[in-house]
Amino acid sequence: MANLFTVWENDPVIVEFLGFQLRYYGLCWALGIAAAMFVLRKVFEKEKLSTELLSSLFFYILIGVFVGARLGHCLFYTPLYYLSHPVEMLLPVSKNEFGAYYFSGYSGLASHGGAIGIVITALIFAKRKKQNLWDVFDKLALVAPLTGFFIRMGNFFNSEIIGKPTNFVFGIVFKSVDNAPRHPAQLYEAFSYLLIFIFLLYVYFRIKNKYKSGFTFGITILLIFFARFIIEYCKEVQEPFENHLKEILFVDMGQLLSLPFIIAGIIIIVLRNKISPNEKNKT
Repeated sequence: MANLFTVWENDPVIVEFLGFQLRYYGLCWALGIAAAMFVLRKVFEKEKLSTELLSSLFFYILIGVFVGARLGHCLFYTPLYYLSHPVEMLLPVSKNEFGAYYFSGYSGLASHGGAIGIVITALIFAKRKKQNLWDVFDKLALVAPLTGFFIRMGNFFNSEIIGKPTNFVFGIVFKSVDNAPRHPAQLYEAFSYLLIFIFLLYVYFRIKNKYKSGFTFGITILLIFFARFIIEYCKEVQEPFENHLKEILFVDMGQLLSLPFIIAGIIIIVLRNKISPNEKNKT
């Protein structure tokens, strides 16, 4: 059985030139953003919306997702360290053994923080550009799992967010971690997001008009964070304090942070349900 396990021994750096490193993780982020932009452009063209509006939305969301994801990681998982090292929280630098700062890139991004950042910047965008907030949420919700797919693939190339040891035939040995076959939790999550994206394409382009705006958004956050909640059972905890959390509440930090999103998704689906005949006549 052991011979059936896949051994994953990958250098996270694709190429290095004059001190600059091109990493798989950064490339996957870029591909995820580019894929989201491509799909959104098609949506905007179909709905006859201006490309200037799309560019503005892209700028807002790019800031929101990166700032939110970074602050989420720092404040949700290692608040004591980063509150005492605010420079490292805000800038892509770290201190070396001599106390000098050097460029290290951002070593942690949290999807829950990114989701909060997207919601906040979407609110600002909709107000400043006088757009229907629920329509904005629906458009962003459509591409969110697609971007999530690429990001989790980046985690796989980095051999991070690993799963628990397993004897399952799909187990993978992450050589940079240890010699134990583990659940490829990053791949479970990545392909869950890809399936959610495919389903959302059907919802958005085939049945969206039967529901109030915001319905797609509700489905998205429900499915994404429900998948995240379930897959967490296969993952190793990211920080030691999560073991104590699991002893008390039987969930880790990722699951605890997913619960409000799951509840919010259900509430939004109920509130933004099918359009009544009277509402159709008004539109």
